[in-house]
Amino acid sequence: MIMNDKNITVAGSGVLGSQIAFQTAFHGFNVTVYDINDEAIERGKDRIVKLKPHYQADLGASEEEVNAAYNRISFYSDLSKAVSDADLVIEAVAEVVQIKTDFYKKLGKAAPEKTIFATNSSTLLPSQFAEATGRPEKFLALHFANEIWKNNTAEIMKHPGTDQKVFDDVIAFAKAIGMVALPLHKEQPGYILNTLLVPFLEAAMTLLVREIADPETIDKTWMIATKSPMGPFVILDMVGINTPYHIELAKAEATGNPEFKKIAELLKSEYIDKGKLGRETGEGFYKYPNPNFIKPDFLKG
Repeated sequence: MIMNDKNITVAGSGVLGSQIAFQTAFHGFNVTVYDINDEAIERGKDRIVKLKPHYQADLGASEEEVNAAYNRISFYSDLSKAVSDADLVIEAVAEVVQIKTDFYKKLGKAAPEKTIFATNSSTLLPSQFAEATGRPEKFLALHFANEIWKNNTAEIMKHPGTDQKVFDDVIAFAKAIGMVALPLHKEQPGYILNTLLVPFLEAAMTLLVREIADPETIDKTWMIATKSPMGPFVILDMVGINTPYHIELAKAEATGNPEFKKIAELLKSEYIDKGKLGRETGEGFYKYPNPNFIKPDFLKG
């Protein structure tokens, strides 16, 4: 169904939402981007425009191709208009349970009966929101990695009530937009990628809040010892610091673990409150566009 009509709405124009929208449009789909107000829409437009040179440099796309992709995207701050003819809505709003629940209740009323809903949540399960959607059989998870055009994984995860045809349809859609489709047949918090990645990033942040070592030393250790091109704090800057903050805050509230709370407090007071949100804002754990980890002598002691 998605493959025939090709109308996709992306709800949320943050770092990953913008990437999903552009990747989808680049592969020939008509894309509508929804966000909560005109100011958020303008920020989303700016993020998407800045993706064009990456597609040209990394994928060899022509200027004509990236401009055509951008021209296939429309923008709305009115949810009803944004989803009026959507075959698939990909939700990429804040990683907060109540925000997502409220959004799905509104979306379920606004979207046509044909529309499939997919959450791009990094850590939350589709079954947590299935009832709120009003169409649990047409709801599942479709999770992308940051820098989607290069790190082209798409984890498709059903919940117990997802219709098999919907699952198969979304797998086909993921392949159609240049992804390597990775089906998950049971729910798993964190899917495959974040089941592996989140504990790794959390371990690095724990070392930091315990004052064991600074971010550059921790990254240097990992990069030298494993020959990895990125350390955990490089990855955190790429993801954006708001996302791990929300994850750690939710874990602190759910478990009462003081260490999760300390991580969340550190991220907020030393980074978020100071506008250091990661690579996108020019500073996070490193300063951009010339962070220390890219300098030739970074791994030399």
